[in-house]
Amino acid sequence: MPKLTVEGFGVFEVPGGKRLVLALEDQARVDQLHACGGFARCTTCRVEFIAGEPAAMTEAEKNVLQEKGLTSRPGLRLSCQILCDHDMSVRAISRQSGTARKDCGPRPADAIEPPPVWTGA
Repeated sequence: MPKLTVEGFGVFEVPGGKRLVLALEDQARVDQLHACGGFARCTTCRVEFIAGEPAAMTEAEKNVLQEKGLTSRPGLRLSCQILCDHDMSVRAISRQSGTARKDCGPRPADAIEPPPVWTGA
């Protein structure tokens, strides 16, 4: 099982292949935002990688990060588009606490949406 380290929350074993956004919510109990429901549209599920950033990303993630002007920040990724398939360490930078949002957003599906087309980061 991959280990997920979340700064300020601890280290958690995560089922291999689980979406990072769901691992943050289920295993780490982080109030991680995902306003669009995990479809790579809103960027509210952003995390900052400390270690173990995946080399590949989905076309959907790449496109939305470019559209929102977020590509200049190294390590900034969308947790809804990442699978936990190796050890990684992240900083949860987009949380419900401190916002006026009533909830984190609709729960994302177990599988990455839209269906992933993988590319290099």
